Amino acid sequence: MCTGRVELEMVLRAFLNGADGVFIGGCRLSECNYTTQGNYDARNMVLLCKKIMSYAGLNPDRLRIEFMTSGDGILFAEIMNDFGRQVKVAGPLGAGEGIAMDELKSRLIEIIRLVPYIKIKSNEKLGMRPETQEEYERLFTDEDVDRLFGEIESYYIDPEKCQSCGICARKCPVEAISGAKKSLYIIDQDRCIKCGTCLESCPPRFSAVNKQLSRLFG
Repeated sequence: MCTGRVELEMVLRAFLNGADGVFIGGCRLSECNYTTQGNYDARNMVLLCKKIMSYAGLNPDRLRIEFMTSGDGILFAEIMNDFGRQVKVAGPLGAGEGIAMDELKSRLIEIIRLVPYIKIKSNEKLGMRPETQEEYERLFTDEDVDRLFGEIESYYIDPEKCQSCGICARKCPVEAISGAKKSLYIIDQDRCIKCGTCLESCPPRFSAVNKQLSRLFG
């Protein structure tokens, strides 16, 4: 499987399920077997995930990505041995960070629920191809992630302004809005991916959709 198909949610769920470490191995950069250069996508995703892990209180050393060929058997063994030592130093998941597992799982569940929102907000950078290590390290910073989770957008329908036209429900890409003619429409916050389509589609003469900002773990 191309590393470009490794999703952010897959990595986070691995930790949610108790993995002490996650390793991703892919083709050498610019030597993609599928010509999609998906290993660059995976590389960017890993950097973003590491920053998210730090924000959540997880040791980012628990996640690692490396690039090699099928002929690099010795290199692969060396890297895996090194990563094994790295994870051992980090300690058991949660205990190594001094975080109770219930609290850790709660944080991960909240972040996983926000993955669609994270991808929407980070889409442009996730698709970039940094040419140098310096450019790569600047792609996602701690400040970027703090800003991402410090201003989380949520959308609500004002019952006093809603005219039950149903346009927002028809436009919603994940069918998170329910309602019927002559009844109020409501946004299911658990299903909402915070894309803002409802805000954009609500007729200006109604302006029934409001945007609110909140902070994760705040």
